[in-house]
Amino acid sequence: MAVTAAQVKELREKTGAGIMDAKKALVETDGDMEKATELLREKGIAKAEKKADRVAAEGLTGIAVKGNVAALVEINSETDFVAKNDQFVALVKETAELIAANKPADNDAALALKNAEGVALADAYVHATATIGEKISFRRFALVEKTDEQHFGTYQHNGGRIGVITVLEGADESLAKSVAMHVAAMHPTVLSYTELAPEFVHDELAQINHKIEQDNESRAMVDKPALPLHQYGSKLQLTDEIIAKAEEDIKAELKAEGKPEKIWDKILPGKMGRFILDNTKVDQEYTLLAQLYVMDDSKTVEEFLKSENAQVINFARFEVGEGIEKAENDFAAEVAAQAGMN
Repeated sequence: MAVTAAQVKELREKTGAGIMDAKKALVETDGDMEKATELLREKGIAKAEKKADRVAAEGLTGIAVKGNVAALVEINSETDFVAKNDQFVALVKETAELIAANKPADNDAALALKNAEGVALADAYVHATATIGEKISFRRFALVEKTDEQHFGTYQHNGGRIGVITVLEGADESLAKSVAMHVAAMHPTVLSYTELAPEFVHDELAQINHKIEQDNESRAMVDKPALPLHQYGSKLQLTDEIIAKAEEDIKAELKAEGKPEKIWDKILPGKMGRFILDNTKVDQEYTLLAQLYVMDDSKTVEEFLKSENAQVINFARFEVGEGIEKAENDFAAEVAAQAGMN
């Protein structure tokens, strides 16, 4: 039977398929709209399955806030061209909003969520893969919650490649956003040193000292003094006994220098601060509170927030593709893929 332009238009609006795909489906099903829709769905699944083994390490983060719940998601594509596709951008937004509204327990529960049209997210991703032409995948999400008295800070950097949500108490949304910008720039992985594993601190300190040893080899070649190695890397290692011993050593040093004992109390805080700074390099690299605040690098984040009578409660940060081994594709291959030549 002859297929009309109106039928093709209706099927396209219903499925998002291309003109030729919609027309072929209608011809194959003798104009039966339901059968044509099912045929396109089956073809979409087949196309998606063929792309399942491809590496999708580009994409976008998405953020949605629903009352006291915020969702951060990462959706991947194979190329950054597709990350700018309107259908892809809409899917990221829809995914974040559904997750913020429904608070699923895990990825499987998230993909089972249905949109306003009654389509499960899992099917929406299959459809997107089929119609966009490359693998589109839902990678992960984080849910962040707050109380009525607390504030969210949200920030997306580099067109959405990095997404951050913070929760602050005793502050406003503007300060919460500033802290989110810091998190985007400095990439802390945890809030406080108390969240670091002792084995992790040990290994990271070894790496820091190894780099110092390498630098000292170069310094020796040009007669520069060697830099000292760090005894400790985190407040996790600085027990009360170690702090007390450091204070006694500083006092002994001041005495040896002939400094009057009556002024030691003025000198001691600065020297102890230096001792802690020198021996918490792992904290400064990985923990938000110990990092120098990018908006005021004379203070750590913790010190700055204390001066503002504020406190950071929680944060989440996603960067697109982190931890994914990317395929080595050249630019010409990406262009060809976008043009449908592959």
